[in-house]
Amino acid sequence: MPKLWNDTIEAHRREVRDAILATTATLVAAQGLQAVTMSEVAEKTGIGRATLYKYFPDIQAILLAWHERQVKSHLDHLGQVRDQAGDAGARLEAVLEAYAFICHERHDTELAALLHQGEHVTHAQQHLSGLIRELLTDVAKTGELRTDVAPAELATYCLHALTAAGSLPSKAAVRRLVAVTLAGLRPDTS
Repeated sequence: MPKLWNDTIEAHRREVRDAILATTATLVAAQGLQAVTMSEVAEKTGIGRATLYKYFPDIQAILLAWHERQVKSHLDHLGQVRDQAGDAGARLEAVLEAYAFICHERHDTELAALLHQGEHVTHAQQHLSGLIRELLTDVAKTGELRTDVAPAELATYCLHALTAAGSLPSKAAVRRLVAVTLAGLRPDTS
């Protein structure tokens, strides 16, 4: 087959897959996880059920693929935030705040329980922990980080503390949580 034909087929497959993911996420957000059917996804996407089943075996598989894409998007965003900030301290603060706001986004608990399992989540958590650990190591070189706790342990502290942003009522509260978390990283000056 000519390259143009292959490229066109691949582009079409990506578009159909993206449409399936977006449609399913929208339907689940509106109706709840248990209410959405493969038939409804196919209809709302504008494809046949047989076509849908060529891409995904069930709603859970669609949602897991959607979640993997969301997680990748969040990690890419955190990398961009890191790269746009100034010195080591500013990079750390910007990434911690961006992570806290990601956690602050509201998620259906039933859906979150389904999606926050699996290898892609473990890989993402390792990547995120490594990113925070590297930022903390950079801040440690400036003397602006406590020395009584290893950067790896501080990374765990930051991630667990900022996960609490998911239950906060406002963006102002999220910013205060970030400030408190950062205060816990500073060296003891007493």
